[in-house]
Amino acid sequence: MYKELLSTISELREEVRLLKNGKKSKTSHTPPSHEIGRSNSKNSRISSGKRPGGQLGHDGNTLSFKVIPDAILPHVPTFCNHCGLDLNEVESIVVERRQEVVIPPIQAKYLEHVSHAKICTHCGCKCVGTFPEGINAPIQYSGHIGALVAYLSVFQYMPYKRITMLLKDLFNLPISEGTVDNLLATAAQKAMPAYEIIQQRIQQEAVVGADETGASIGGKKGWFHTWQSKKLTFIVASMNRGYQTITQYFSDGFPLSVYVSDCWAAQLKVTARLHQLCIAHLLRELNNFEDALSCQWSIAMKLLFQDAIQLKKQLVPADYDSSNEQVLAIQSRLDKLLIEHQQASSHKKVQAFINRLIKNKESILTFLYHQNVPPDNNASERAIRNVKVKSKVSGQFRTEKGATRFAILRSVIDTTRKSTNNVLYGLIVLLYSNPV
Repeated sequence: MYKELLSTISELREEVRLLKNGKKSKTSHTPPSHEIGRSNSKNSRISSGKRPGGQLGHDGNTLSFKVIPDAILPHVPTFCNHCGLDLNEVESIVVERRQEVVIPPIQAKYLEHVSHAKICTHCGCKCVGTFPEGINAPIQYSGHIGALVAYLSVFQYMPYKRITMLLKDLFNLPISEGTVDNLLATAAQKAMPAYEIIQQRIQQEAVVGADETGASIGGKKGWFHTWQSKKLTFIVASMNRGYQTITQYFSDGFPLSVYVSDCWAAQLKVTARLHQLCIAHLLRELNNFEDALSCQWSIAMKLLFQDAIQLKKQLVPADYDSSNEQVLAIQSRLDKLLIEHQQASSHKKVQAFINRLIKNKESILTFLYHQNVPPDNNASERAIRNVKVKSKVSGQFRTEKGATRFAILRSVIDTTRKSTNNVLYGLIVLLYSNPV
């Protein structure tokens, strides 16, 4: 009994030692309860050798003069500083110009739409002027204000109360939190056509990255999923993390795309032309094994991944050929390491990691055979990070409807940004072009 206890204690200590290195609940699936005395903050990134900040020769930006200013304020001397002579009748010359950027007081305008009637002199018919589309209530907020509320809530992450305070202080608009919610509901409804187009088009992209993150929705554990490409971002809110949500929105998968993801089982099940595992995730685990277990096999695999990433940076379009000797050398090293996995640590986590690599061997170096495929899934993590920022600022999503609105509007906003368009202007166009 005593020997069994000692053996159990030894195993638990080894487990804690492994968990204390590399992974955190904020950056992996490791539960917060396992963050016992964690002090390791090792960065898996490789130094580029460059100094921090702007590099020598980069294009700088500075505030530019406006060619035709909105107002000119002349500063003309009226008397001589030396002898006191009156200079009002002396002609002045310009010696220097300086400009100051100011924002004048902002005041909301109330536009009154008045419908007139006329009686036809020929047939006596009463003809009444029609109001513009969308002008339905005796008094209402315009699409510009709805766009601004959506911009502040979804793009700038502001909670309802702070939005009402800002609108009151800046524009003297007494908008309630209930009105903010109604405006967001209208904005999300008008954004639906664009949202559905994004969903349809992203299945046609050559490379698609996917990721998911947890969030509190109505006091329960919920999830946000994202699928993104260079041009598009599609986000959904769900109470389910797994494959069910993926098939709900993409029942046919991505048969035309290289699908980039981490090793989450639900993502690996997705039908795709090819898969690419996130090398950054794999490197974090290998660093963990190296630090906690001094696993030499893990060190060799880490060096292989680092060499592959470095090779990717050097490849030109003509190099993406199945007979490229440098790529084949990396592939050969990978094959050899997977065959020699018996030399790795016997720890169950290391063995599980190796089994995962063997099972998904064809999805490890896809990025070396296809020019536009990245070696990591960082773009998807950036696409889903806004959910975490919103949660930190606002606490939680109060309802599933609210979470869905955020997903719809954020998808449209992030896709707009990828087109280098102004986000607020894009929202204004959206709210005026899609009548409810």
